[in-house]
Amino acid sequence: MIVFVTKRLMQGALVVLVMSLIVFVGVYAIGDPVEILINPDADQATRDAVARAFGLDQPLHIQYLLFLKSALQGNLGTSFAFNIPAIELILQRLPATLELALTATILAILIGIPLGLVAGLNPDRWYARTIMGGSILGFSLPTFWVGLILILVFGVYLSWFPVFGRGDTVSVLGVEFSFLTVDGLRHLFLPALNLALFKIALFIRLTRAGVREVVPQDYVRFARAMGIPPRRVLFTHVLKNIMIPIVTVIGIEFGSVVAFAVVTESIFSWPGMGKLIIESINVLDRPVIVAYLMVIVVMFVVINLIVDILYSALDPRVRLGQSNR
Repeated sequence: MIVFVTKRLMQGALVVLVMSLIVFVGVYAIGDPVEILINPDADQATRDAVARAFGLDQPLHIQYLLFLKSALQGNLGTSFAFNIPAIELILQRLPATLELALTATILAILIGIPLGLVAGLNPDRWYARTIMGGSILGFSLPTFWVGLILILVFGVYLSWFPVFGRGDTVSVLGVEFSFLTVDGLRHLFLPALNLALFKIALFIRLTRAGVREVVPQDYVRFARAMGIPPRRVLFTHVLKNIMIPIVTVIGIEFGSVVAFAVVTESIFSWPGMGKLIIESINVLDRPVIVAYLMVIVVMFVVINLIVDILYSALDPRVRLGQSNR
């Protein structure tokens, strides 16, 4: 186990290093933030002074090496717009995004997997076809359009839920949480549902496919022939054997939910990293953009490591020490 984790950490560090180069070059090669940060009527001397202050007068490879040196010390640069460390800005917004992403993922699991089980165990029933038809809609409808419809129906016409901001929060160890208050939960529901719809459709189809593959297997038929209760067959022999691909997808999709919550956060004015990155792109705040992307890369690496470790708990046949030989 220790050898496996060490190897994966080394691979993850290599991935982060390569991605840091790609992200840095990709972001710093676009546009000139000096043109946005200062008055268009400023003279050349002022422009040169601002460029020197932010280190933009150095060649790109020197800027990257300086960034890498600072990153190893936990410093991902200083925001051009806010004049505070970029990682500090990201960490201020990270709890809101994680809260939204985690809630959306939990909703997707609690709704998608049971509906997928129902559709897989009863494929010829009308409600199974209805579920699968609904999953197609979940894949097809654009997130921004669904968000606007949710706002229009539940926020404007019915006035059931607020549609902007986080609402009341509770501070726990210095971190603000919305789900610990009733008002916060009401603010959280619609954006989380909007973000979860695509994942619900994905989990429905993935679970149904797994069930249809596992149910005809000999061990399931044997368990039924032995008179084992259907509920136990379902949870012990069916659900457990389809969980490995589902856990893999949950891990990867959680990372994608965090990374692509930008649209939902913008529509619902949710004060997370996605809203911050849109604001930073508008003013070419390069350090914040790079810090955001690097945080997302690190999250994906950590999530994939956790998913690999969970394999052994779900299936004893998986040997972590042998999987990377």
